[in-house]
Amino acid sequence: MKTIKIISIHILCWVLVLGYFYGGDLIQGTTFIKSAFNISMNFVQIVEFYICYLWVYPNFLKRSKTLQLIGGILFTVAIFIALRYLIEEVLYLKWFGFHNYSDGTTAWHYISDNIYWSIAFIVVPAAVYGIEQSFKSEQVNLKLKEEVVKAELSFLKSQINPHFLYNTLNYVYSLAIPVSDKLANAVLRLSDLMRYTLNDSPDGKVSLDKEVEYLESYVELFKMRFEPKFYVDFVTEGISDQKIASLILIPFVENAFKHGVVNDEAQPVRIKLKVQHKRLSFEVSNKISHAQKDHSSGVGMVNIHRRLDLIYPDKHELLISNNGNTYKSTLILNL
Repeated sequence: MKTIKIISIHILCWVLVLGYFYGGDLIQGTTFIKSAFNISMNFVQIVEFYICYLWVYPNFLKRSKTLQLIGGILFTVAIFIALRYLIEEVLYLKWFGFHNYSDGTTAWHYISDNIYWSIAFIVVPAAVYGIEQSFKSEQVNLKLKEEVVKAELSFLKSQINPHFLYNTLNYVYSLAIPVSDKLANAVLRLSDLMRYTLNDSPDGKVSLDKEVEYLESYVELFKMRFEPKFYVDFVTEGISDQKIASLILIPFVENAFKHGVVNDEAQPVRIKLKVQHKRLSFEVSNKISHAQKDHSSGVGMVNIHRRLDLIYPDKHELLISNNGNTYKSTLILNL
């Protein structure tokens, strides 16, 4: 339905434009030759318009693709000149015995003259495309605002004071110390996880080493649950003073523990984090468990896709591979 509406708007606009062009000729009358040249010119301009509107600007009107944009525009101008020459200088001469330009016209004059006539229908689609993108951005922003309001309302409905929970965990830890070192250590790890989630920064980013500490605490907590048959290979390289969006890595580890096998020594869960030249590579692989799982919605991975698009637009790459036995996710970030 939306596509039909867009096509209808385009048809209506062209009817109005061409009606304006030909209205006077229809009223006053015109020669066949003049009408033929008008039709050929408008046909070639419409072709030029849609090459720019549907291909050049959607693909190349970006700061990082200036050269491709220039190349696309030059290609469009070349198509304009070639089509006009084919119709007016070849086909019209063959079919009707006349052509547009005089016999003494040089190639340079023909090309330069047609560059002039092609400019208008390079600028017009740019304006149309820009206005259309502006309206789309406005709609997206309105939708995002609505989603933010819904999220805030949902959060307020389900909120438990996290500081109260953190303080309670510290109290439980003090009670657990004389009872069991293992229990006390588990509560301490859980408390560390809670404390990290309470930390906030103006830009939502934290030190990479703190994010890694959080992952290590999470792994250790799971280890207490499944030991002695718990096999995870966690290695890091190149960590220094880099910053990263808080809690951006944990969903991949959660997903591996939830859907993977953690008790196979031959195929441990492998977690590898490497930073080199402000490029972070985070790989998590696990043997796939075919045991029945809970029916949770997997909202964590859905959220991570949205967060990556919002926080690292055009600065991330997420690769997923699944051969039926091993599941591997690779996240690459430009920090």
